[in-house]
Amino acid sequence: MRRFILNLGTVLLLATAFLQAGFKSAQQHDNTPLSYSGEIMDGTCAGQGSHGQEMTKVGTKTAKDCARLCAKDGSKLVLYNQDANTSFNIDNQDKVREYSGEKVAVGTYNGPGRTVQSITAAP
Repeated sequence: MRRFILNLGTVLLLATAFLQAGFKSAQQHDNTPLSYSGEIMDGTCAGQGSHGQEMTKVGTKTAKDCARLCAKDGSKLVLYNQDANTSFNIDNQDKVREYSGEKVAVGTYNGPGRTVQSITAAP
């Protein structure tokens, strides 16, 4: 019986630890919102990791022009973080359109990377 209680306690402790680790809060421990950084680029270029191929193909000279042209042709704008090789989908495209092709810092999202609450150009 004693062994059963110890095993049950261990299982509950591990389950609690795994559940806590699996849920990411929208705030840090000091109650400041999570912030993400990267470049606002179109989904096509984000999938390739850069604007290089698309800029050559469509004949644009800057990342801003490339992202705007691809977005105009229907590609969604995303926040792309080159260091993590990860892109975050953005639902409110109008809010980020003026930052196309620029490095930015984005404040809290509603949900897992969908609605941008704040955005500023990165230094």
